[in-house]
Amino acid sequence: MFFDLNIKGSSYEDNLELANEAFKYGWEHVNFSYNQNNFSDALHYKDDLLEEFSDKIDYTLEIKSNNVGEVRKIANKFRNKVSCISVLGGDLKVNRATLENIQIDILSRPYLKRYDSGINHVLAKEAFKNNVAIEISFVDALKTYSTHRSKVLSNFKDIYTLYRKFKFPLILSSHAESIMDIRTPQDFKSFFIQTGLTSDEVDNCNNSALNILEFNKNRKNLILKGVRRVNDEA
Repeated sequence: MFFDLNIKGSSYEDNLELANEAFKYGWEHVNFSYNQNNFSDALHYKDDLLEEFSDKIDYTLEIKSNNVGEVRKIANKFRNKVSCISVLGGDLKVNRATLENIQIDILSRPYLKRYDSGINHVLAKEAFKNNVAIEISFVDALKTYSTHRSKVLSNFKDIYTLYRKFKFPLILSSHAESIMDIRTPQDFKSFFIQTGLTSDEVDNCNNSALNILEFNKNRKNLILKGVRRVNDEA
């Protein structure tokens, strides 16, 4: 089973086309991502997508802001309304604040517009402690060339090194914007193996994506981390 939590959401028609292509290729589940400015509008046709695909699709809120206070405020506002909250990284203050926030599921692309990976030992420990996943996107390698691509792949490898040492959840996404960006799960897996992950590590990344969805199904019943509310009925 293969899960992609970050396909760029658009109109109902475009989402329909992307989902059909992804499922034809063998993906089991996809999340369409929207930022805080267009997420509410996208909810208007979510039910229509669910009619077509049932529980094979959902939405990710991808917060885009360099203001740490705004990131926190938006995450709190939407936490119980969405199956996955991601924050677009790159700014070191945002990277840190995201990994320290248990209300957030994913720090996406911490290396964005940087010359380094955006993650260090301190932040890797925070990711593990707060169970916030770090996301690497296939499109960042697909749509870059020459020196820029080499730097992106180097950042991937730096994150892999920290992942192996600190055991934080790592997820892989396509961040596809069109059907031209979608690959079969097998090709997707092979690409990340070529960049330095093992087959088992890629499978673990996929399991981490599934774990986020499963955890958030029960989030409203969680009192403390690891403590869940149960029915009192005998």
